[in-house]
Amino acid sequence: MVTSTHALAAPTAPTEAAQAASAKGARIDVRNVSHWFDLPGGALQVIDELDLAIEPGEFVALLGPSGCGKSTLLRLVAGLEPATAGELLQDGAPITQPDPSRIVVFQDPTLFPWRTVWDNVVLGLQARGLLKTHRHRVDQALQLVGLEAFGKAFPHQLSGGMAQRVALARALVNDPSLLVLDEPLGKLDSLTRLAMQTELVELWQRTGFSALLVTHDVEEALFMAQRVVVLSERPATIQQVLVNDLPYPRHRGHPRLAELRHQALALLGLDASW
Repeated sequence: MVTSTHALAAPTAPTEAAQAASAKGARIDVRNVSHWFDLPGGALQVIDELDLAIEPGEFVALLGPSGCGKSTLLRLVAGLEPATAGELLQDGAPITQPDPSRIVVFQDPTLFPWRTVWDNVVLGLQARGLLKTHRHRVDQALQLVGLEAFGKAFPHQLSGGMAQRVALARALVNDPSLLVLDEPLGKLDSLTRLAMQTELVELWQRTGFSALLVTHDVEEALFMAQRVVVLSERPATIQQVLVNDLPYPRHRGHPRLAELRHQALALLGLDASW
């Protein structure tokens, strides 16, 4: 399905998991968004008139060449900076600043080494003055990521995968409507990364947030997401939207995944050896 940069990319019919998730996931609309960076040598355009809609409870991944503007688009959606042109909406309301309903999980878990796992997870609630009334959420979040027995541990006592689970728990404790994932598994070893992909999908299915993932890993995007948006070289426009209608849980050896992988690699100019 080829999508012009001015057309909203329509999702497929929701799966049972997505239907359950839609009760609380955010709808995100990116409408005719362009963005420039002001550099010493002049303005650099990184996004060009991009349109995209994420349905409530949907899992969408962004693929594209390095430096094309993927992470910039995530920052705009998260409200970390305003778009130069166009508009971004969450459930019909303009996105103008960061909000606890939109949480970003980065490649580096950025845990405070002097705080226990529990104390790292509670940070968001403390900052919002909600610890007294929402204390139970910390234990719930740790249980969701399988770390309920590690609340008193310190970051140096954790593996890389466990540290990233703490970062996810710190996000989930805020009960987000949208989880913005910026290469969250990029620093993990290959086996841990495969396991965490499955765990992230299961978290998404259980908790119902909408998800927007940036990754350079084609197989990761296709294994996890319902739609994969393939972006062009900078300035980013949408080349094509690949729809993966395989049900969850998915099998990595499924022929449909191989077919989609070849399409994605062709769009990225990397299909010669496949």
